[in-house]
Amino acid sequence: MTDTLKPRNAKEVEDAVRWALAQGKAVEVRGHGSKRGIGRPAQTDATLDLSALTGVTLYEPEELVLSARAGTPLAEIEAFVAGKGQQLAFEPMDYGPLLGSAGGTIGGVLAANLSGPRRIKAGAARDHFLGFSAVSGRGETFKSGGRVVKNVTGYDLCKLMAGSWGTLAVMTEVTLKTLPKAETERTVLLIGLDDAAAVRAMTAAMGSPCDVSGAAHLPADTAARMPLGAAIAGGRAVTALRLEGVVPSVAHREGVLQAAMQPFGQVGVCDDVASRGLWRVIRDVTPFAASRTGAERPLWRISTTPSRGADVARAIGAQVAAEFLYDWAGGLIWALLPRMDDAGATLVRRAVAAFGGHATLVRADAPVRAAVEVFEAQEGELAALMKRVKEGFDPQRVLNPGRMWAGV
Repeated sequence: MTDTLKPRNAKEVEDAVRWALAQGKAVEVRGHGSKRGIGRPAQTDATLDLSALTGVTLYEPEELVLSARAGTPLAEIEAFVAGKGQQLAFEPMDYGPLLGSAGGTIGGVLAANLSGPRRIKAGAARDHFLGFSAVSGRGETFKSGGRVVKNVTGYDLCKLMAGSWGTLAVMTEVTLKTLPKAETERTVLLIGLDDAAAVRAMTAAMGSPCDVSGAAHLPADTAARMPLGAAIAGGRAVTALRLEGVVPSVAHREGVLQAAMQPFGQVGVCDDVASRGLWRVIRDVTPFAASRTGAERPLWRISTTPSRGADVARAIGAQVAAEFLYDWAGGLIWALLPRMDDAGATLVRRAVAAFGGHATLVRADAPVRAAVEVFEAQEGELAALMKRVKEGFDPQRVLNPGRMWAGV
């Protein structure tokens, strides 16, 4: 049983890391643990629990900037900015449903660089990450960035921290950009398309002047798992194209998009309320939630060129009975596979190598995650660079050692 360190402020985080250094111990950095099942299993001596570091420390709606302690729940941040008619435009997902865990924190969102369906329009989490305070694996407190979008002093460490999964430093406070929330939204639906046709339709929609902010495709078996699936798709596949903005603009673009999509098949529309519910389901990959599919089934997150999304899925589906959900106009594929010794790593990596991209094993038993590459393997100069970065920030491998790659 490992010790649990629960600091109440940034100074205590620094003290905890220095204690670990002095004792020669490794710590697992954790917020609410919503993503604890992603990555190689922790082999640490203690848990550094950041859940007590909560609260918004600065919010200037007119400047579109917010700062909060890293352990602040994501749901609390979203509700807070919504009260001022704003949002986190990168639409971060909640991994809780997929992994059967609690909701995440704002620090965890940025450490994992989580981005939802709106990424195709608004960019990734790292693009909205303005600054942070953190404690390195050397036990040193440091800051980077600031409260403005344009900050060119020194290195842009925000980009480095986003997606580092707590392996380089323990973030204690983060600053990010907020944006106005759309007045309304509607979703144009195409019913019954196969995967390849859906990718073509989404590509056409993204190339149109309609300013689509979300493009996703749920094959029939995936749509059937969706809470709204029966009402929206009636047992068939559904392709969803979201429009957001002020009412007159959305109404005009809806008409244009419907006309453009007519050659692809049957077209329908979701109103504002149904649209918001649908995109929450897509954002959190609810059809593949642990309670719906059984947590033992492996789940992969595959990023590729949007036009090759159907090809990647076809290569995997030709080998095993898999289920898919496409987001980012086909550029993001969630692949639910049957239980296998290697969680399907061999065939997924082969498909990705054939068509380009990278894949992350999001859900699998701990022994499998210890035996296969969870994140895309790094080789050659890139692997050497990653090791040098780790050594620069955490030379004693105190913070989440080996979570992403063995030896890093």
